[in-house]
Amino acid sequence: MSEDTERTKRLVAAWRGADRALSRSLLEPSVGELLASLADAPYDLDEPADVYGDGIVAELERRVAELLGTQDAAFFPSGTMAQQVALRCWAGRTGNPVVALHPMSHPERWEGDALSVVSGLRVTHPTVEARQPTAEEVREAPEPFGTLMLELPLREAGFLLPAWEELEALVAAARERDAVVHFDGARLWESTVHFGRPLPEIAGLADSVYVSFYKSLGGLSGAALAGPREFVEQTRVWRHRYGGQVFRQFPQALAALAGLERELPRLPEYVAGARAVAAALDAALEERGVPWFRVHPRVPHTHQFQVWLPYDAERLTEAGLRQARETGRVLFRRWSPDGVPGLSMTELEVTEPGLSWTASDVAEAVSDFLARL
Repeated sequence: MSEDTERTKRLVAAWRGADRALSRSLLEPSVGELLASLADAPYDLDEPADVYGDGIVAELERRVAELLGTQDAAFFPSGTMAQQVALRCWAGRTGNPVVALHPMSHPERWEGDALSVVSGLRVTHPTVEARQPTAEEVREAPEPFGTLMLELPLREAGFLLPAWEELEALVAAARERDAVVHFDGARLWESTVHFGRPLPEIAGLADSVYVSFYKSLGGLSGAALAGPREFVEQTRVWRHRYGGQVFRQFPQALAALAGLERELPRLPEYVAGARAVAAALDAALEERGVPWFRVHPRVPHTHQFQVWLPYDAERLTEAGLRQARETGRVLFRRWSPDGVPGLSMTELEVTEPGLSWTASDVAEAVSDFLARL
């Protein structure tokens, strides 16, 4: 067993044993817990199981299209496959294999160069800054491109979203370049608070939208690609070619339907909770005189945000592990030395368990954590 695997086991054991946390890690649930959560999913369990995308999978697709206000939606086993297929199909339709996207976006960081290796596409970067691109940068990009892909929110930069007016301008700038617009909306579900707009209005700006079922909704896995009916039908053809025409997927579909019913309505609460926790963290770290700390963004755009501290990542992770074991509280989880020398970063997420944390709770947990460094 590798050292990293052993550490992960120790961390997960400590998290599972804690009685207070801001959220529950996706690594924590047991197989039994996950199976039990499907028993009361909002679907008639006496119905026949799905076969190659009918039944409950088709019902999930219908529900997603309804929520996003699109003509159709197709279920995919993974977001990576959904993105690859969407961008490949748009390249074929526009006749331009160049995709304009951010270098910190998911296809660039986490998909093994699949855009070029598998799909034969090329990328161009409107900006390399750790923020969303501007309309001017899209408008003045030196290379013609057929698709503008926007990751909403941009996770690696701090789960950042543009302002609504900025997003409208970005889309308009792409249209001026005769390009289509695709939203990487893995976490689009929770963006309604920041934008002050409902999901159909947000999704309606783009030509296609990808959404995830596990990142914010607590599903098992899977994603959906939504857009015009003719386009979605074409993506189903490519889904089969990419190996995504799976015989049965009812566990994933059940979990996704449950997430849409249970978690989606609560996401605005979680965003409010994250903003309260971020403010309390900022105040507590300032009061303790911690140098060079950063809560980013200071007012979270979603229910997730970053915290930066001037300590070694392993030291911070071990301090969090001891705090979880000895106090039963999980404030921080894993830390990484992400780019800036001398600083380490962690991501915080606030869901139902974190809504009960007061500013005093956060301040006390911060003091206890810092004392362990």
